[in-house]
Amino acid sequence: MLEELNQEYDQLQLKYGAKELHSIYNGGCTKKPNLCLIFMNPTGRNIASAKDWKGIHSPWIGTKNIWAVLYQVGLLDEDIYLAIKNKKASEWTPLFARQVYANIKKHKVFITNLGKCTQVDARPLPNEVYRQYLDLLLKEIAIIRPKKIITFGNQVSSIILNEKIAVSQCRKKSFTLIVDNQEYPVYPVYYPVGNGSFNIDKALEDLKWIINQMEAK
Repeated sequence: MLEELNQEYDQLQLKYGAKELHSIYNGGCTKKPNLCLIFMNPTGRNIASAKDWKGIHSPWIGTKNIWAVLYQVGLLDEDIYLAIKNKKASEWTPLFARQVYANIKKHKVFITNLGKCTQVDARPLPNEVYRQYLDLLLKEIAIIRPKKIITFGNQVSSIILNEKIAVSQCRKKSFTLIVDNQEYPVYPVYYPVGNGSFNIDKALEDLKWIINQMEAK
């Protein structure tokens, strides 16, 4: 069960994250999703990281940019996207967060981060911190068994695949990740938000290509 990993994530939060913030886990379709989207690590902009938040502790709650990306590639319904677009972070409620992730589940997508340690801002984390989470991430993958995995950014992709990855050199290329004797195709993609937003057009192009490849089968 995914929930059984949360206690370990909370312990790592105390070691590597901001102690005044809650760790962020994952969310979406947990049974053989079409896509598993793996980002870097959460920040305090995710309002679910507040200690008094009573809802799900899933990625990107209270933010806007990533939901625009998912909407543009057909992984989020328009009504949900427009509701997100028109809400301030403080207007997100636990109920609305569940509605957003119910829509992500409907599209058979699972969203997670390699690192679950919430930082107060978007400070870079060293590889060694991310590596502390790798075994737990592989357990997530073994539990949900996604059809395809998308890793965002060079750092996350390199750690998960255990080789130096430059997204610019392997766009639309599949790598193989073996977890519990099961092979999973992994596609490194440009990080589409934050400091990576200048590559958003390339990220959108590659995400659409990966999704279209899946739908064509």
